[in-house]
This record gives sequence, structure tokens and C-alpha cells, in this order.
Amino acid sequence: MSDVPFQPAVEQSRALAAGEISSRELVELYIERITLHNTALNAVVTLDAERARREAGEADAARAAGRDLGPLHGVPITVKDSFETAGMRTVCGRTDLQDYVPDLDAEAVKRLRSAGAVIMGKSNMPPGNQDVQADNPVFGPSSNPWDTTRTSGGSAGGGAVATAAGLTAFDFGSEIGGSTRIPSHFNGLYGHKSTWRSIPLIGHVLRPGHGTMDGRRHGLRRRTGPRRP
Repeated sequence: MSDVPFQPAVEQSRALAAGEISSRELVELYIERITLHNTALNAVVTLDAERARREAGEADAARAAGRDLGPLHGVPITVKDSFETAGMRTVCGRTDLQDYVPDLDAEAVKRLRSAGAVIMGKSNMPPGNQDVQADNPVFGPSSNPWDTTRTSGGSAGGGAVATAAGLTAFDFGSEIGGSTRIPSHFNGLYGHKSTWRSIPLIGHVLRPGHGTMDGRRHGLRRRTGPRRP
């Protein structure tokens, strides 16, 4: 099972549907890898392991009962820390939000959950999305898994590092001018910049004093093959 955490999410989804692996087993693989590698990489800045285990168990139970939760049924993912997540802190790299725990999910996060995704945690980024690296005064910098002396790129750098290092099936990020594509390039991934206004940004936190905003662009990232830090 050493290559399972590096498989594209679509392959993991097929394996889950075929009963070749359970969502709970997949979550445990990722938690183990985060525990082992994240200290050096600093890609995942918030991890809710118990909630991920619980939701993975619920996804497995639903599948056993013949219920389909959607195209991401039981797939464990991370989300850029600029998206509000109900019950899970959302810092956006900002010192004024370092203890902020939203009551509601961002619209994009809500849709990911509705598609069956298990959201394990949040990925690192610069304050307010405003840099081409993932470094902030709350969590510090993310390191490139191919060479930890080099930058992750940004702003969705933590998510790109987590994906490349096999810490998550994929990371849901955001972009307006390279925030997904730059770190994807730096970490050896594909980055997708979605069509303008195709995904609402209700619940997407911006720079200090700007709250949340709808209308920017999001990115999904998938790996091209097995990756190891």
C-alpha cells in the first residue's frame, strides 16, 4: 500500500468504490504520513484527525448500506486555509485570525462535503493570499518536498506540498494570478484554474479588513504519478 497515498484521487475513488480499500484505511495512511513528514514540510497547518476518522467511518458505513455520497465519496482531502471550515480553524495566515473557528463552511467547502469528500485539515499559505510563497507569521514557511531549502511557491503552496508529498489526495486552493499554477509548477503537479465565477467564493477570507468575497477563482491539483518527499 506504499503507493496508495500517491495515487490520483480518481484512482482512489475507484478503489474505494470497488472495496479495495476503505475510507478509514485511506485516512489512516494520510494521518500517518502527515505525522511522519509534516514537521519538515509544514504543509498542513491544521489537522482534525478524529473528525476525519469519524467522517471516513460514516462514508464507509454509507457505502456498505448502498448509499452513494457523490464522486468524492470517502476521498480524504485538504483545503487551503483561506476557506472557512465549520468547527475547524481558518487562519488565512493572519495573526488577527489565529484563533478563528467559523460556524459555517465556505460555499466551496460545503460543495466538497456534499460530493462526499472527507476534509482532514487546512493547508498553509501567505497572509491574505498575497504572496507567491506559503509563509506567514502564525505558522511559518512551507518547504518544497524535493528540496526543503527551496520555496513551495504560492499562494497555495502548502496544498501543493501536501499533494506532492503524499499527505493528501488533493488540495482545494484558489487563484487569481498564479496562486495555484505557481506552486503546482514548483512541486511537479498539475494545477487547475477554474472558469471565472464558476465556483462561488462565499466564505473565502481575504486580506485584513476585507472579510470574505465571492467571485475569485479556485484551483484543484492532482499529481502526475508517485511522489515521495
